[in-house]
Amino acid sequence: MTITANWSYPTAIKFGAGRIKELADHCKAVGMKKPLLITDRGLSTMAITQGALDILDAAGLGRAMFAEVDPNPNDKNLEAGVKAFKDGGHDGVVAFGGGSGLDLGKAVAFMAGQTRPVWDFEDVGDWWTRANSDGIAPIVAVPTTAGTGSEVGRASVITNSETHTKKVIFHPKFLPSVTICDPELTVGMPKVITAGTGMDAFAHCLEAYSSPFYHPMSQGIALEGMRLVKEYLPRAYKDGTDIEARAHMMSAAAMGAVAFQKGLGAIHSLSHPVGAIYNTHHGMTNAVVMPPVLTFNRPAIEAKIASAAAYLGIAGGFDGFFDYVLRLREELGVPDKLSALGVGTDRIDEMSEMAIVDPTAGGNPVELTLEAAKRLFSECI
Repeated sequence: MTITANWSYPTAIKFGAGRIKELADHCKAVGMKKPLLITDRGLSTMAITQGALDILDAAGLGRAMFAEVDPNPNDKNLEAGVKAFKDGGHDGVVAFGGGSGLDLGKAVAFMAGQTRPVWDFEDVGDWWTRANSDGIAPIVAVPTTAGTGSEVGRASVITNSETHTKKVIFHPKFLPSVTICDPELTVGMPKVITAGTGMDAFAHCLEAYSSPFYHPMSQGIALEGMRLVKEYLPRAYKDGTDIEARAHMMSAAAMGAVAFQKGLGAIHSLSHPVGAIYNTHHGMTNAVVMPPVLTFNRPAIEAKIASAAAYLGIAGGFDGFFDYVLRLREELGVPDKLSALGVGTDRIDEMSEMAIVDPTAGGNPVELTLEAAKRLFSECI
């Protein structure tokens, strides 16, 4: 037996409807006296966000908020967030929202105590050891969508505003001290966001399951995550007030992010350049490129996908699974091509070069060469 691996599942998750009311208690428990709630612009004025601020304020923790966060958060957002954190004398972050608010919130808590530029902590080798661990502020995460799973992750995706490339910034202490998963916070999600974030969770589970790396714990979590999406995403999309479906989708999102310790692949390698250049919704982009990537990977994953199909109650092996993905996309209103998201053919060469060096490319079951990336982009667009 020569296999060696490093596994970690330490997140403390407080799961259940109405548990947002515990927010202040958990902030205090991790030592916060003056937290900064970080979210995106769209959420900043919504009732769920104002309610969270009310909870903090009532407990004597103030009601400070930073919301200058783009859909694909970048280094300029990060710089402004760190400034707000320091200027306000804050001692912790409540990362609140979807992937953008969660990722930026975690990054602000991390960078507030660093002296090196953020790109020095990209998820490359052991670069994370360059960080001053003692300078990382505590984080309480509160997801309001069911997709990225950033609330249980040890990384943030930040776009370089000059090069328009997405970078994965990693440190073990990116992991929130406490995560509150309250499905009631997701009830107001529009259908298009429910679809996009749900397909993001599915993509995480699918790619983690398909990754060739050894991590049987993650593989099992990914498989069950796919089952939850299959059972409950259509329900959540059809009826946004279905609290049971919303709850299970929150679980699936967290499971996908936990599972992709095992690896991601070409779905994300293609999606990241598109999002960085065209500012598309990450989960919806994943959903569009999913079928061509499945076909590309088929020689390496056909038997594995057939096993997953059997577990999910899908007949027909790989072909049955592929047809299920097409039906699910149609049911959720996912466009067939990236052109529907505003993506043109004029930057295929540039995006292909970005895709093959994306950190997720190494987890693809079939080598993603430059020629293969160009072919896939041409097919997707």
